[in-house]
Amino acid sequence: MKIAVLLTVFNRKQKTLECLSKLYAQQPIPDCSIDVYLTNDGCTDGTPDAVSIQFPKVHIINANGDLYWNRGMYVAWSEAEKSFYDYFLWLNDDTMLFSNALSNLLTVSKQKNDKAIIIGTTLDTNKKQLTYGGFDKKGHFISEVHDITECHTWNGNIVLIPRYVYEKVGKNDPVFHHAIGDTDYGLRARKHGILSFLTNQPCGTCDLHPFIPKWKDPNISVFKRLKYLYSPGGNGNNPIQFFIFKKRHYGVLMAIGTFISNHIHVLFPKLWNS
Repeated sequence: MKIAVLLTVFNRKQKTLECLSKLYAQQPIPDCSIDVYLTNDGCTDGTPDAVSIQFPKVHIINANGDLYWNRGMYVAWSEAEKSFYDYFLWLNDDTMLFSNALSNLLTVSKQKNDKAIIIGTTLDTNKKQLTYGGFDKKGHFISEVHDITECHTWNGNIVLIPRYVYEKVGKNDPVFHHAIGDTDYGLRARKHGILSFLTNQPCGTCDLHPFIPKWKDPNISVFKRLKYLYSPGGNGNNPIQFFIFKKRHYGVLMAIGTFISNHIHVLFPKLWNS
C-alpha cells in the first residue's frame, strides 16, 4: 500500500518541519509506505533547504511564488501521479497530525470500501474545539463529530483520497489560485456519486486564522480594496474565480449575485457590519 502525501509551503519553516516530523512519526502500518511531494512556492526563509537536510526523501518541486495553495497542491499532485499510489493525502503544513491519524483515516476508508473521501478534522492547540473539517449541505461548519459523519464538502487540511476517487474525479482544479479548490473538489466528487466522510475522532491540530481581509477594510482607499479583492492570496476573494465556482455548483444567477455583491461591498465596506 503506497500513499502520496501532498503539501504546498511558503515561508513557514518551523511549522513545515514540525508538520513533516509528525507525519513521519505516525504509528506503524503494516505494508504501508509514504512518499511526500512538497511544492516550494518561492520560499525565502530557507524552508526547502531545511526540509532537504532533515527529510531527504521528500520530493521538492520548486516554483516562483505565484502558485499559492490550490495551484501548489495541483503541481504536487501532478508530480505524484507519475507513479502509482493507492491513496493521495492532502496535508496543510500548519496542521500537526496525531500519531494515529493515518491509521484512523485508512480504517475509515476501508469501511467505505475505499470509494469515498475521508476528512480528518482538526482541533485548536488547546484541544477545545474543532477548527477545520466538513460542512453540511447549508454550508454550516460541522462543529461536533462523535461518529463517522457524512459531510457535503470540506476544508483541505487533512484529506485522504483513494485511487478510485482520483480516477473518477481527477485532481483539484487549477483555475483557482488559493482558496475554493478544496470545497470545489468535494462538490465535484458528489456529482460523480462520491461521498465525503469525517473521521470519528480528530486527526490533528490547527488553529484558526481569523483576520479581516484588506478588501473589506474601510480605512484604505477603494482602489486598493479592489486590488486586494482580485489578489490571488489570502486577502483576495477573486470575483472571477468565485463566479466560476458559484456557477459550477449553484447556477448562473447565484454566480452573478455573488459577483455584484462582492463589488458593492468593496465600494461600501461598512455594509459588512450591517
